[in-house]
Amino acid sequence: MSLIRPIQILLHKNNGIKSMQTLDPTRLRRYIKSGGVVFFIFLALLIFAISCWTIVSAGHTGVQTLFGRVRDAELSSGFHIKNPFVRVIEMSVRTEDYTMSVTQGEGEKIGPDAIRALTKEGLQVDLDITVLYHLQEEKASDMYRDVGLDFDNVVIRPLTRSTIREVVAQYDVKDIYSEKRGEASQQILDVLQSKLNPRGIEVEDVLLRNVLLPENLASSIEAKLQAEQESERYDFVLEKEKKEAERKRVAAEGQRDAQQIINQSLTTRYLEYLYIESLKDREGTIYVPTNPSNGMPLFRGL
Repeated sequence: MSLIRPIQILLHKNNGIKSMQTLDPTRLRRYIKSGGVVFFIFLALLIFAISCWTIVSAGHTGVQTLFGRVRDAELSSGFHIKNPFVRVIEMSVRTEDYTMSVTQGEGEKIGPDAIRALTKEGLQVDLDITVLYHLQEEKASDMYRDVGLDFDNVVIRPLTRSTIREVVAQYDVKDIYSEKRGEASQQILDVLQSKLNPRGIEVEDVLLRNVLLPENLASSIEAKLQAEQESERYDFVLEKEKKEAERKRVAAEGQRDAQQIINQSLTTRYLEYLYIESLKDREGTIYVPTNPSNGMPLFRGL
C-alpha cells in the first residue's frame, strides 16, 4: 500500500457538473522533488551572495585568508566586497593595555604576576607594570601569519619582562624607588618601542605603577629619604638666612652712602632754600620781598 494517499482535485466543467480526479502519486513525487531542487538552488545562491561581502567592525582591521594562505592587504573598518571563498579575521587596532601586577586578579594572569628584578646592588624588587599599545593596521597580516591572535602573550609579555629586568639592573634600589622612577619608565618605553615597533606593535606608554621592596629594606630607604629631605630643608633655611643677611648688608651700605651724599650737599643756602620751599604749602604765609643790598623789606610805593 502506497504511503502517499491519492489527492482528489475538484474540477469545474463547462456544464457546471463537478467531478473528481485522482492525482497520480508518482507525479506528486516529481512535483515535490522539483520544488525541493528549486529551494536548494535559491538557498545556495543566497549563501553565495552573502559570502561576497563583509563588514569589518569599528576599531578593527580585517585579515584575509584564502585556503589557509594569508593575503597582504588588510581590510579597514566598513563595508567590503570580497571573494566568497576568502575568510576575514578581525583584529583590534584600538589602544590596549597589558598589566602585570602583584595583586591577584588585577593583571592579565589569574594569580600574582609582578615582575621580579634585581637592582644594581643585587637587591630584589617587585614591579607593577602596565603597557599601553596598539596593533599597526598595515602589519596586521604579518602579525597574524607569524604570531597569531595571541600576540600579547607571545610577544609583548616576554619582551616587556626582559626589558624591565635589563633597565632595573642599571639603577640603585633607592633611585628606582624614588627620584628616578620616571626616568626608568621612560627608558623602558624607549627600549620597548625599539623592539616592538618593527614587529607591528606600537607602544604608546609604559606605566611603572608600583615598586615593592622587602619590608625591612623599604623602612630603611624611607628613613634615609626622610633624613635627606630634612637635610635639604635645613640647607634651604641656611641659604635663605644667608641671602637675608646679604640683603640687609647691601641695604645698610646703600643707606650709608646716601647719608654721605646728603651731608656733602647740605649747605646753609640749600637749607634756606628747602625752608622757603616748605613755606609755600603752609596756609597764612605772607611773602615779603627784601632789598638784596641791605636786606630791608620792600614796600610798594615807598
